[in-house]
Amino acid sequence: MYQVVPGGAGGTITDVILKQKHNKDTRPLVGAGVIGLVLVIAAVTAWCYYIASLRKAELLKTQLLDLNKDGYIIRNQGGSIVFRMDFRSGTLDLDSCSKEGEILSCGRTTDRKLNFFIKTVRPKDTVQCYRVRWEELVPDIPVEHAMTYKFAHWYGGAVSAIQHWPISISGQQAPKPFVTSDIYSNRNEFGGILESYWLSSNATAIKINNSVPFHLGWNDTEKTMYFQARYNDSPFKPNTGEAPCAELSYRVCVGLDVTSIHKYMVRRYFNKPNKVPAKVMFRHPIWSTWALHKTDIDQEKLLTYAANIRKYNFNCSQLELDDRYTTRYGDFEFDPIKFSDPLAMFQKLKSDGFSVSLWIHPFVNYDSDNFHTGVERELFVREPTGRLPALVQWWNGIGAIVDFTNPEARDWFSSQLRSLRSRYGLSSFKFDAGETNYLPWKFSTRTPIRDPSFFTRRYTEMAVPYNDRAELRSGYQSQNISCFFRPIDRDSVWGYELGLKSLIPTVLTISILGYQFILPDMIGGNAYLNRTDGSRALPDRELYIRWLELAAFMPSMQFSIPPWEYDNEVVEIARKYTALHESIVAPRVLELASEVLQTGDPIIRPLWWIATGDETAYKIDSQFLIGDDLMVAPVLEPGKQERDIYLPAGRWKSYKGERFDIKKPLHLTDYPVDLDEIAYFLWV
Repeated sequence: MYQVVPGGAGGTITDVILKQKHNKDTRPLVGAGVIGLVLVIAAVTAWCYYIASLRKAELLKTQLLDLNKDGYIIRNQGGSIVFRMDFRSGTLDLDSCSKEGEILSCGRTTDRKLNFFIKTVRPKDTVQCYRVRWEELVPDIPVEHAMTYKFAHWYGGAVSAIQHWPISISGQQAPKPFVTSDIYSNRNEFGGILESYWLSSNATAIKINNSVPFHLGWNDTEKTMYFQARYNDSPFKPNTGEAPCAELSYRVCVGLDVTSIHKYMVRRYFNKPNKVPAKVMFRHPIWSTWALHKTDIDQEKLLTYAANIRKYNFNCSQLELDDRYTTRYGDFEFDPIKFSDPLAMFQKLKSDGFSVSLWIHPFVNYDSDNFHTGVERELFVREPTGRLPALVQWWNGIGAIVDFTNPEARDWFSSQLRSLRSRYGLSSFKFDAGETNYLPWKFSTRTPIRDPSFFTRRYTEMAVPYNDRAELRSGYQSQNISCFFRPIDRDSVWGYELGLKSLIPTVLTISILGYQFILPDMIGGNAYLNRTDGSRALPDRELYIRWLELAAFMPSMQFSIPPWEYDNEVVEIARKYTALHESIVAPRVLELASEVLQTGDPIIRPLWWIATGDETAYKIDSQFLIGDDLMVAPVLEPGKQERDIYLPAGRWKSYKGERFDIKKPLHLTDYPVDLDEIAYFLWV
C-alpha cells in the first residue's frame, strides 16, 4: 500500500521507499520472536512434563522400592539393588496408579483391569517389608512374576533329589505346581517337605502367601525364578462358588544380614513346635528293619535283630518294624504266616527293654478287606465327580487313599492305630508317604481343599497323638506337629543325588524351612538294588563309616544295616560314635530343641549363621554348625583321609586339642582326618 502526503515545491513526496525498507528490516525480528515464543512454550511444556514425571517418579517410589510398568526393584540402605521382580503377565498402566500413605496401588494393565498394590510395612527398625498383591479380575488368566536371583545366593523352597546348598538352578522349567512329591520315584519334582519361602545371602527373604495357587519355574539363562498363580491346567482349585481368578500375593522383607532376616521371618510366618519329642530319641539310635530285610521281615528275624543289638552292646531308643508285617496293604492285622504270635513277640521285646514302633501309610489296596469298608463308608479320596473312590498307584500296588479331610475317615484311621497300640503296647508309628503326587491330578475330598499340599498337612496331623516318638517324611505347614521329620530314602552312594553328599544340604534346607527335629534317614542309605556303591548287597564299607560319623552329629541317629554286618573294626567305630553322640551332641541338641519352641531357630545351622558378611561361608555345603559353638566337617569323598576346612573367625579348639584364635576366617588345607575320625571344632 502506498501513502501520498503533501510535499514541498516541485511536487509530492511519497514514503514508499521508507516503508519498504522498514518492512524488510523487521521481518527477521518477527520470525525470531515467533521462534522464541515457540521455544518458551516448549520449555514451559517440558518443564511441566518434567515436574509431572518427577511427581510420577515420586509416586512410584515407596521407601526403598522403585516401581515401573514392568516390575520393581528394592535397594538396601546403602543404595545397592538387592531384589528385582519383573512382571510377566502384563504391563502396568502407570496412569492408573495412585499412592495413599504407604500403599501404592494400580487399577489397570495396558489392556485390562486388575487389582494391584504394594504396601510398605516397617515392623522393626532393622527390617523393611513389602506386601505385594496382583489380582486378576478375569478368570483363567495366570499371574506371573519373575524374580532375578543373580544378585545373591538363595536357600529354601523344598527338598529335592539332587540337593545343593545354596540352591543350584540348571536348565529351564515352565511353572509347575509347587506341591509335595515323592522324589525317590519322581526325581524331577519338588520334595515331600516344602514351604513357599526363600532366603538370600543379601538379607532378603520372600514368603508366598498360603492362599496362592502357586506354581514355580525357572530359567538359568535369564537367572530368574518364575512365581506363577493359576487355576487353569492345575490341581489347585478356587473356593467353592468363586470364579477362578488368579491372585499372586507375597511378602518381601529386607534386613541387615541373612541371619537376622531369617530369624524375623521364622518368628513372623512359620508355625512352631509346641513340645520337644522324647529325649531318648535324641540320645540313643533308632533301629529299623527296612534296609536290612526290606519286605522279607518276619517274627524270627525281628527277634534276632533285637537280640543282636543287645549282643553287640548298643543302645536303642526304639525298634522300628517296617514294611511288610501285614498280609495285604491296608490291613491292620499281622500276617499269621510271617508273625505266628505277635503278642508274645511284643511281650518278649518289651521284657528285653525295647520300645517298638510300626510302619504305617495312608493307602488301602483293593485286595484288602478294608477296601470294601472304605468304599461303603466313603472314607477315601474320590475322583472329580465325587461319586467313586479314586484308585491310585503307589510303590506297593494299586488302591485307594484315605481322605484325611473327612472327620469320619480320620476317626476310622485313628481307631486302627489306637487298637494296634493298645493290643501290642506299641510306642509309636512311622508315618510313610503323605505326598500329593499320590493323589489323582483331579480329585475331590469331603472337605474341599484349594491347595493339594494341604492334604499333606492333614496327614501329618495323624501323628500328633504319637509325636513323642513318631516319624514323618512329608510336611507342609507342619512345623507344629512336633515330631521327627525324615528326608526321603537315601541311596547308598556318595554323590549329591540322594547320596551322602546330599545329606548336609538337605538337612540345612529342612532347617531353614522351620523343621528342626530331623531324623536324617538310615546310616549307609537304603542299600537298594542298582543304587548302592559296593561289591555286595551291603553299602560300601568306607561309605558306611563316613555316613555313620556324619549321622553322629545330627539330632538323631538311625541304623538299619547293622555295623556287625561288616567286621569288628566297624562295630568299634559305631560304638565310639554312638557314645560321642550321647555325650557331646545330644546335650547340645536338647538344649537347642527347647529354644526352638520359642524361636524356631535351626538346631543344625549353616556356617553363614555366625559369619554373615563372609562370601565363602555362603557357599559351603560340606560343613555345618550345631548351635553357634560346635562346627562339624565330615569327609564326604571316597578314598580321602584329609579335607579342606573353613574356620570362621573366632576362638576354636579342634577335636585333637589344637587351638585357633583367629580374627579372620582361616582355611585349613588338606587337614588330616583318619577313616575312624570326623573333624569337629568347639568354640572356646
